Amino acid sequence: MSVSPRAHSELSSACRIAGPWPTYTCFRNLPERDRWVLYGSAKAYRQALEDQGFVMAESYETFIKRVTDEMEL
Repeated sequence: MSVSPRAHSELSSACRIAGPWPTYTCFRNLPERDRWVLYGSAKAYRQALEDQGFVMAESYETFIKRVTDEMEL
C-alpha cells in the first residue's frame, strides 16, 4: 500500500502508537538462533509500520534495548 505525502502527514499526526508494544518476553526461552530471527522480524515489523506513516512513541534506541532485554539477547 502506498501512502501519498498528504496522507502520510495526516497519518503521522493522527496515528501515534504508544508502547511498549508488543512484548517479546514470551520468546526468551526459545533457542538463541530463533530469538535472533524473531528480533529481526520485530525490527522489520516496526520499520513496516513506520513506512506506512505510523509514529512510534517509543524511540528506536529504546525499542532495540527493550526487545533485546526481553529476549535476553
